[in-house]
Amino acid sequence: MSRVILSLMIIGLICGFTPADEPASPSTPAEAKHLANHRQVTFGLPRAGEGYFSADGQWIVYQGYPVGYPFYQIYLQRLDEKVPMLLSTGRGRTTCSYFSPDGKTILFASSHTDPDIEQTEAKARALAKAGGRPRYQWDFDPHMELYTITPDGTGLKRLTNSPGYDAEGSYSPDGKQIVFTSSRDGDPDLYIMNADGSQVRQLTNVPGYDGGPFFSPDGKWVIFRSDRDKEHMLQLFAISVDGKKEIQLTNNLEQVNWCPFFYPSGKYLVWSGADYSQGPREANFDLFTMDLDFSGNAPKAGAITRITDHKGADVLPVFSPDGKKLMWTSTRSADGTSQLWIADWLRK
Repeated sequence: MSRVILSLMIIGLICGFTPADEPASPSTPAEAKHLANHRQVTFGLPRAGEGYFSADGQWIVYQGYPVGYPFYQIYLQRLDEKVPMLLSTGRGRTTCSYFSPDGKTILFASSHTDPDIEQTEAKARALAKAGGRPRYQWDFDPHMELYTITPDGTGLKRLTNSPGYDAEGSYSPDGKQIVFTSSRDGDPDLYIMNADGSQVRQLTNVPGYDGGPFFSPDGKWVIFRSDRDKEHMLQLFAISVDGKKEIQLTNNLEQVNWCPFFYPSGKYLVWSGADYSQGPREANFDLFTMDLDFSGNAPKAGAITRITDHKGADVLPVFSPDGKKLMWTSTRSADGTSQLWIADWLRK
């Protein structure tokens, strides 16, 4: 499986951006039907994104690009403050942080145990010095493993120890299980394990990339993205937690659809999509919702609504636990960097 390359433009490094520089919240008239009170919530890092809420909605955890270091790290931040706390070790690639439902631990993936980390860092610094990558690109680092840590930054615990990439993890609603992506069988598939890392079982086993999984609010289904139909052209799927039923939710190979996330009621999901019919350079990611009908024995895709139409890229949307807020990663910031944004969600 080659690397999944998405045309999310995360460009322009800016240092020393402070809350005093906060711009007026940019939005569009079309977005006013769905979102209100837009505001940027991450500052001081060259770029930040993929944020998730704590169960009480007062904290967020996310990945941020540190000043002077070539890989994302994991940060914790109160929503009513603008000062992030570093949670990860400060070395290696890190990604995909997520709160346990009880708020006592935070899950994330890291490659800080890479035996050649100094060479890996040196190559990344050389690439950045030479001008960096033209667009966001995620590597399936074979040293990536899953870890948990407490919100105060102590008690780091390793959950996986297998050859290949282990990342993109999230908890079940009861906190007893974790669904994640692993390449331990040769290409990235979905797996489920107990929250302590025991009893790992494979959930999908199809050629291509399966990733970004999240449990449904009732814990019976997992939504995810896959390029099994055409490389890089991600589509949305749902699979029952026992692996016996699988449903394809989108089927448009001229559009990339990724990062699905359930509304707390389970009645619909939100995701980010972009039209690739004219190629990746012309594509811009926006947010969409899809109604879901669970009246049968499997979810059925329903009406699709476009949520954002900003000229900046909008990706990785998540709802607050009470369903009143939407948070996402966007380049609509005044400086054009990728940052976390939040807005009131007007639909129930």
